[in-house]
Amino acid sequence: MKLHIKNMVCDRCKMVVKAELKSIGLNPVGIELGEVTLLDKTLSDAQLDKVKAALARVGFELLEDRAKVITEKIKTLIIDLVHYTAEPLKVNLSSYLSDKLGMDYSQLSSLFSNTAKITIEHYYIRQKTERVKELLAYNELTLSEIAFQLNYSSVAHLSAQFKKETGLTPSQFKSSSERNTIDKI
Repeated sequence: MKLHIKNMVCDRCKMVVKAELKSIGLNPVGIELGEVTLLDKTLSDAQLDKVKAALARVGFELLEDRAKVITEKIKTLIIDLVHYTAEPLKVNLSSYLSDKLGMDYSQLSSLFSNTAKITIEHYYIRQKTERVKELLAYNELTLSEIAFQLNYSSVAHLSAQFKKETGLTPSQFKSSSERNTIDKI
């Protein structure tokens, strides 16, 4: 049985979810971002209630609605792509998501927009903006290196998009350092 879980965005999240599930007597056989595989074929209503409560205690949510599950998968793919993948995307985002999820992009886009109340592209831009903030805060890379790493066409494009999203230029941000957690975007 697969459980789909909202807000799993890092390896630490996987460890926390595994510990919570074990604490209520379930033994996950596989854990990926946003998804847990259990040996059990089904869970009773009482077990599902325990899972929901255990996950809620640590900031996660069990997803049971198909649209929410797919939306969360899209978010997880984008977070992984922006925050944890070193290689730049070699195809456009729509092709990448369609290939990964085996669905037509127009379906994915419509479903995501209706569920998340934001377009996939804008969500992607927000994640990239948070990644830029993170890299600026570390102060280890130049803006040119950050633009290259995040596959921007130029520093000017990165700066313009950053200012549009945050209201600050990258230099102004460096002096204020307001960041968001990626699961709250």
